[in-house]
Amino acid sequence: MTSPTPISAPTQEAPASPGSTEGAPAPVSPVLAEVVRSGFVEGRHRGSLVVLAADGSVEWSLGEASAPVFPRSTNKPMQAAAVLRAGLDLSGERLALAAASHSGEPFHLALVRTMLAEHGLTPGDLRTPPDLPLDQEEAEAYLAAGRVRERLTMNCSGKHTAMLAASALNGWPLASYLDRAHPLQQLVADGVRTASGEDTAHVGTDGCGAPLLSLSLTGLARAFQYFVQAAPGTPERRVADAMRAHPEYVAGTRRPDTWLMQALPGTLAKMGAEAVQALALPDGRALAFKIDDGATRTLGPVLARTLRLMGLDAPVLARLEDAPLFGGAARVGEIRATF
Repeated sequence: MTSPTPISAPTQEAPASPGSTEGAPAPVSPVLAEVVRSGFVEGRHRGSLVVLAADGSVEWSLGEASAPVFPRSTNKPMQAAAVLRAGLDLSGERLALAAASHSGEPFHLALVRTMLAEHGLTPGDLRTPPDLPLDQEEAEAYLAAGRVRERLTMNCSGKHTAMLAASALNGWPLASYLDRAHPLQQLVADGVRTASGEDTAHVGTDGCGAPLLSLSLTGLARAFQYFVQAAPGTPERRVADAMRAHPEYVAGTRRPDTWLMQALPGTLAKMGAEAVQALALPDGRALAFKIDDGATRTLGPVLARTLRLMGLDAPVLARLEDAPLFGGAARVGEIRATF
């Protein structure tokens, strides 16, 4: 396979961009996707991307793959591994849900409730913000039934349930389980450092309230590679195996991560808010990318294009690439990768 020619970033400086210190100039990222309506390019999405060989070396990259980004929910496999290291015995669907950004489908919410009850917890113990189901169809059905935002419905409730259960098991404080100094969050930080091979440059707060540890895209891809290549029985491998065996619990029945893990056995895939995506193939190769403006509508086309350049060809890639634009009821354009 011929590696793509990296897109040259413009030489002019721009205001603060993802990965930069607020107010500091940073290079302009290359265009990874464009919005084409009626044959006219009406928008462009810039970002950075990295592809790793199975030995962990950078095979090719676009943009600033070494700059820190907030991985958002792509950190969840590492958070799930931490609850195992804390001694919590999870497996199967429960462990997959601990690493999930679930869609809020009935089977997701039922298992969260079950897990809470199994560990003597209640939805009131969760520190997730009240939210609607992440999946639009589920959110519409939820509202039509006259229901309101709940902590349990928030897409991170499986992860928070696992964090609470691990804390309860060890006698650690429950009210402060999201504090950076909490023993569980210290285990998470250690796991992120080990899997990525990087120290955290920035610590923030994720949308669910949990500590948010920055990584470079290269470090994020290496972390996913680490999980896929880990020895059987290790916390990392147990998480990877559960996610791959039960992808519908990691995302939902209408989500690209689920489609990919179902269609490409052995693949580990996880998206995050603000248009972050990480993936590791069963042969050990891995990728990660971030769209600067956070447009998640670009994830499918950019991911499909990257996988094709890595030599993959499967029907699921056409499904990912299908990102139509409509004018009335007619299809009049698309979002497409540009590299």
